[in-house]
Amino acid sequence: MSKVDHNKQQKRNSLLDSAFSLFIRNGFSKTSISDIVNAAGVAKGTFYLYFKDKYDIRNHLISHKASQVFLAAYTELQKHEDIVDFEDQVVFIIDNILNQFSENHSLVMLISKHLSWGFFTNSLIETPDKDVPAVYTIYQELLARSSHTYRDPELMMYMILELVSGVSYNTILYEQPLPLEKIKEPLYKVLRSIFSQYRVEG
Repeated sequence: MSKVDHNKQQKRNSLLDSAFSLFIRNGFSKTSISDIVNAAGVAKGTFYLYFKDKYDIRNHLISHKASQVFLAAYTELQKHEDIVDFEDQVVFIIDNILNQFSENHSLVMLISKHLSWGFFTNSLIETPDKDVPAVYTIYQELLARSSHTYRDPELMMYMILELVSGVSYNTILYEQPLPLEKIKEPLYKVLRSIFSQYRVEG
């Protein structure tokens, strides 16, 4: 990455980090573009080089933070060479992401309600860095290396994302109906039943 590209990336990341802090602290509706650029220490014109409006930076922010969370989980997975089965890999990644969420409730509030299949396929096709693969690309690569074939793999992952997102929100933030650690076992059993329904046998 050239010095110019690096500086651009730094400015964009500074805007995203400032927006994240302000959205969590003051709420989306009470945060203005002026607040974001002031916190980031850049000119207002710089904001419009990267984002169309406040809604645009929120959407990019969700994608940015979700990518960071997913890639951290995927990096951890790569340290476990013994986990080679596709289904075990997906459960490992989900477990790691849930643990990250449990340690940072702000991420749950920002990401979880927006984590859907449309978001996964559209927003996460973009890469956070030129040298980093997109989340959707990683999912396809894991799927391609699987020893099993799955019918409708996109629908399968849609079902999994919606289930995990719906279950995790209240259990992480409010420990309702159960704390996260107690919800994991039944959650992962359901995930594996989804895999089995979409697995092509023979």
